[in-house]
Amino acid sequence: METVKKHFFNDLGVMLGRSMRHISRSMDTIITVTIMPIALLLLFVYVFGGAIETGTDSYVNYLLPGILLIAIASGISYTAYRLFIDVQKGIFERFHSMPISRSTLLWGHVLTSLVSNAISVVVIILVALLMGFRSSASILDWLAVAGILVLFTLALTWLAVIAGLSAKSVDGASAFSYPIIFLPFISSAFVPTESMPSVVRAFAENQPVTSIVEAIRALLAGQPVGNDVWSALAWCVGILFVAYFLAMLVYKKRF
Repeated sequence: METVKKHFFNDLGVMLGRSMRHISRSMDTIITVTIMPIALLLLFVYVFGGAIETGTDSYVNYLLPGILLIAIASGISYTAYRLFIDVQKGIFERFHSMPISRSTLLWGHVLTSLVSNAISVVVIILVALLMGFRSSASILDWLAVAGILVLFTLALTWLAVIAGLSAKSVDGASAFSYPIIFLPFISSAFVPTESMPSVVRAFAENQPVTSIVEAIRALLAGQPVGNDVWSALAWCVGILFVAYFLAMLVYKKRF
């Protein structure tokens, strides 16, 4: 058992290192994932913010949670892209011919997504601080925010794994993320749901992004989170388990 665990973690380290090197050599990926959410943050705070009534004194404080989710949703599309390229180039078959743990091929991409998205989130928070973002959250609140974002990233990344393994083209591998990126716009991420028409409001209040945004927003403000945190965790964990199960089915079926 110890030998199996040792080989697994050694193999995982190799796969993670390989994927991280690909990320570091692809500056357009880093720029796209980080700059686009920052541009949205600047646009909504400095152009639209004065015309949007949220009932808060600082719009950047209100907006930041939704921007973080958009950044993560944008970043995971590259996981699907890199997986698709590996499949098309026969990389999986080459690794399968070697004495390595098969699951580490996927986990290497998943952990790379986690690391790269964490870097993007940190950069965006630093920019938000320069724009006036302030938080009264405790260390435990910040840890809770980090936990929710990690679960959200893992859930979406395993969805990206499904797309990367089953797509027929590069565009198809990346396109699955577009609806996910769009979800925060129909939620409480930018404006309170009370201002929306009844049908749109019903959808916004019952989709996962709203509960996740509300939980993160309350934690960053140091306020009681109520049921939002449990709803957010339920969505993230539920999507994660379903996506992981389906991804492994697709992986085993294809290879």
